[in-house]
Amino acid sequence: MTSTALLRTEQLTRSYGSLLAVDRVSLTVNEGELRSIIGPNGAGKTTLFRLISGEVAPTGGRIWFRGHDVTGLAQHTVSRLGIAKSYQITNVFPHLSVLENVRVAAQGYGRSFNFWSRTDALTDARARAAALLETMGLTGKAALLAAHLSHGEKRHLELAIALAAEPVLLLLDEPTAGMSPEETDETMVLIRELAAGRTIVLVEHKMKVVMKISDRITVLHQGQVLADGTPEEIRANDVVQRTYLGAKQ
Repeated sequence: MTSTALLRTEQLTRSYGSLLAVDRVSLTVNEGELRSIIGPNGAGKTTLFRLISGEVAPTGGRIWFRGHDVTGLAQHTVSRLGIAKSYQITNVFPHLSVLENVRVAAQGYGRSFNFWSRTDALTDARARAAALLETMGLTGKAALLAAHLSHGEKRHLELAIALAAEPVLLLLDEPTAGMSPEETDETMVLIRELAAGRTIVLVEHKMKVVMKISDRITVLHQGQVLADGTPEEIRANDVVQRTYLGAKQ
């Protein structure tokens, strides 16, 4: 079966003055793929995500999504096209309930929205939110304020919020950051389950996670692509070993 490119960047570049945060990055992510982006701090990983999601505009190069040039489109437009992103720092509404956090997101991506509608009348959005909480294992926490969740549960809630947009492509920025080993293992299983129905690209520092769940890995170094391949190819790559992996294996 021939793979279909879902996301493609060509010579993608972002500079901040004399600093090249992303330097002529070209990559292709196929439909249904789980791709990991790795590299040392300052390699350009988060900036690359910000470019793809429309948070910042590139200073050079192009971005193609589902065959369409989306270079420089606003973040809300990119989101509507089917790209959702979770953040490196947990980003939820602490004083809303767990259910309401997801319901607000589901409501925002409904087909129509009346500003004056009563929230208890938004049955479709609430049903969608409840289903996503079940997927994330948070059904029993639906009525709690989000502030009362554990760190790992907040990360899972953030995933539910991102999924409320019904994305084709899900960008996860360090989804296991700050988690215990047990929470990390649970999240690895969850991400793999989510990947069964969509394309996922994630930035991750934990090599156990990267090597276990990835279909392909792209290694960034000083804003450029250092290597790209399967986990086995990256593990065996001498340049990657010297530059990044080292004793982290």
